[in-house]
Amino acid sequence: MIKKEEEKSDLKNGENDLTDKLGLPATKKLEELPERIDNSVVSLIPEEVARKHGLLFFNKKENTIQVAMLNPYDTDALNVIRFVAEKEDIEAEIYEVGQKIFTQMLNAYNTPSEMVKKAVVSFQSDNLFEEGDSKKEEKKVSKEEILRDAPVAKLVQVIISHAIEGHASDIHIEPTEKDYRVRYRVDGVLHISLVLPKEIGPVVISRIKIMANLKIDERRKPQDGRFNLKIDENKTKAENKNIPENKDIDFRVSTLPVLLGEKIVMRILEKDEDLINMNSLGLMGSSLKNLLTAIQETYGIILITGPTGSGKSTTLYAALKILNKEEKNIVTLEDPIEYNIGGLNQSQINPEIGYTFANGLRTILRQDPNIIMVGEIRDSETASLSIHAALTGHLVLSTLHTNTALGAITRMIDMGVETFLLASSLRMVIAQRLVRRICENCKEEIQVSDLIKSKIMEEIKDIPPEEIKKYEIEPGSELRFFKGKGCNKCNGLGLKGRIAVYEVIPITNPMKDIIFDKMGNESLLIQERNKERFVTMKQDGILKILKGKTTIEEVERVTEGSIRLLIDEE
Repeated sequence: MIKKEEEKSDLKNGENDLTDKLGLPATKKLEELPERIDNSVVSLIPEEVARKHGLLFFNKKENTIQVAMLNPYDTDALNVIRFVAEKEDIEAEIYEVGQKIFTQMLNAYNTPSEMVKKAVVSFQSDNLFEEGDSKKEEKKVSKEEILRDAPVAKLVQVIISHAIEGHASDIHIEPTEKDYRVRYRVDGVLHISLVLPKEIGPVVISRIKIMANLKIDERRKPQDGRFNLKIDENKTKAENKNIPENKDIDFRVSTLPVLLGEKIVMRILEKDEDLINMNSLGLMGSSLKNLLTAIQETYGIILITGPTGSGKSTTLYAALKILNKEEKNIVTLEDPIEYNIGGLNQSQINPEIGYTFANGLRTILRQDPNIIMVGEIRDSETASLSIHAALTGHLVLSTLHTNTALGAITRMIDMGVETFLLASSLRMVIAQRLVRRICENCKEEIQVSDLIKSKIMEEIKDIPPEEIKKYEIEPGSELRFFKGKGCNKCNGLGLKGRIAVYEVIPITNPMKDIIFDKMGNESLLIQERNKERFVTMKQDGILKILKGKTTIEEVERVTEGSIRLLIDEE
């Protein structure tokens, strides 16, 4: 038995004896929310019992179960603990907690799995899914009030809250043969979070459609919509001290008819200043300096390349945020608008009504803009109009889907842009990818083989020493490597969050000559890049490895190379 640290004078004998008679250990203090709450342990007693008696089973360690109590001397509550302890053949460890922490701990009853159970019970009791019900479809489609008030509405709220708390970028809800699965995309990787019964899935999707102002009875064709939530609306169901209050979050919703029903994807667009802050993106050294210089030009075009989901739009927004001044008229053409930034004139493309990037560009040139952001150059007409806008006194920022930075030049030429116009207008090309960060909570230094070290040195030998210093790495110092060993904060992955690796190439006069005279020959452009000793994406990634920001495996995943093969051979 653990002796009580503090005895209440009026209960010193009576209550203490009672605790001993019940065979329970002495009370400890729980000053803050536990790092881990085991939902399987929480479910040992119903929520109603927990609230009534002010107690919560929250964790299990070997043959001991941990219990939080508002009043550790409540005899009725102690009897409940004794009953559960005897039933589970386990000892109990009691922690006294304050009301605030206890209220937060009660949110464990509002996990998605618990809400699914409540939703199933509720709908079964309402006969909402009873076979042969002639009004089944009518109830599903027209009873918006049921969808708003029923447990399924709370279930949707909890699904969203847990995605936000887990820093997910997307929520996927999709039908399978037997059920619906909910997956979160965290740091670029999808994880199954929850499985919904077959009868609950369509109602959850209908609820989300209502929130996004979509037609809930239209299941034959795709739909797109969006909605906004304040974080306070979710905090009642999922307290998270790491999320600031009064924070707006936008959700972009897309539905898609699939073989087994209808799939829905929600993109989470957090209005976080840090998400679109140039300093937090991963731009370092001369790459950052060169980009900041290029965006101060009065005219010309800057192109950012990379696959879908590589963070191109976020980099563009970060640049626009710097340029967003009272004296500048900034107009954007986007599909879709991902972040709503005050001071920008943001226009949503709608090809269904003929409002394309090309048509939008023609229109906004009559809006007296200083800076134009074109979400993506997809066709020759948009490419040609963007170049002409850049040559007529406008700074144009846009993106292309190419694998390399210099590949953007050949892609523009392939789209029919005249080489002399491209050479005159192009200011900079950028390529980027996203890699996962090492978890700062469990980061530790690791040893790698001399073979890998020599390979790393070979990759960075051409980087000027002064450039390496800009990454806060001392040239010639011993190479250090890090890895996350896994902890609760990163769910055992050793990786948490993402950072971008960049290749930023200002267009020099020799490059302009290659574009004009040699039709943008990529091999000649690469030679010129190497001659200028611009940092490549691979080199940028390696320097971030040495800074302890990411791992060799992550950089090798998004760039070409053979270092990971050496690791696999060890």
